Amino acid sequence: MVKEIMSDIEARMKGAVGHLVKDLASLRAGRANPALLDKVTVDYYGQPTPVNQLGNIGVPEPRLLVIQPWDKTAIPEIEKAIIKSDLGVNPSNDGNVIRIAIPPLTEERRKDLVKVVRKRAEEAKVAVRNLRREANDAIKALEKDKAISEDEGKKRLDEIQKLTDNTIKEIEKVLQAKEKDIMEV
Repeated sequence: MVKEIMSDIEARMKGAVGHLVKDLASLRAGRANPALLDKVTVDYYGQPTPVNQLGNIGVPEPRLLVIQPWDKTAIPEIEKAIIKSDLGVNPSNDGNVIRIAIPPLTEERRKDLVKVVRKRAEEAKVAVRNLRREANDAIKALEKDKAISEDEGKKRLDEIQKLTDNTIKEIEKVLQAKEKDIMEV
């Protein structure tokens, strides 16, 4: 029972970090990244479809994304979806591919993005702390029901705290890397 709680909490904490990494990848840092388009969905024959499922997305230059749709008739819909998204970019097409030039970020926009990144990192930390509380409650319940000894319970609570501390350090590393990426001119 204790091993299940520990492995579950560890997996869920790693999931929180993974979610943060994926979430931050979709934030524009001034250079082209196919992950920018992960949240953009296109109305494709009545179905909301992610852009990355409608064609190949390439990065031929640091500030240029190129989308090569498999179905050329979807180009206008893809363009509309990109314009409607909150990316702040204007796509252009030549009938075969869609080009998205990524404009350089202003200093003010960089600072705003850093605030957003910090907020999302803090949300991830809160999620990790909630997971810690949940695991601690489960261990204390086992201790109360005499399923484990007090010593075993104390040992497990210490392990949960170490896991929490390590996970929060990992979140801090992700945050610092993204901040550096955004502030880089």
